[in-house]
Amino acid sequence: MTWTVLPEPYDSAVATALWRAYYTEVSDRWYLLHEGRRTDPDELEREIAKQPGADLVPPRGQLLVARYGGEPAGTAGVRLLDATTAELTRVFVRGPMRGKGGAPLLVRAAEDAARALGAARMVLDTRGDLVEARALYARLGYRETAPYNDDPYAEHWFSRRLA
Repeated sequence: MTWTVLPEPYDSAVATALWRAYYTEVSDRWYLLHEGRRTDPDELEREIAKQPGADLVPPRGQLLVARYGGEPAGTAGVRLLDATTAELTRVFVRGPMRGKGGAPLLVRAAEDAARALGAARMVLDTRGDLVEARALYARLGYRETAPYNDDPYAEHWFSRRLA
């Protein structure tokens, strides 16, 4: 089986299904940790709809979809924050596809997309409970940095120069 990573419209059926899977997982994880319950279904629908990904389109962004053996397996997005800084977002690999090398492949493809958009630096934020994500970013050369946004769920911020 092989991986492919290609641009995908943010509103395609594949991208929409992966966004739903990603958001459901991270939201449920937060609620289970902090409130001992899963996300309320109505709240989940509202929050997914509020962030469709319309900013992940050229010329200021890009959404990528990874497929493993042709099956949609994950996503990564980039959006320009300014002329030289891109933000990495929506990095996600479906559970059954994890551990097969897709996440680093997605991040590297997102870095290439950011360079193509003119970025010289990539930034991202994540939560403390997403330890797997933090470990991935550290392994790929991202360093913790000062906050660059005021996202209420962000607890760790990372940055990496794109050479």
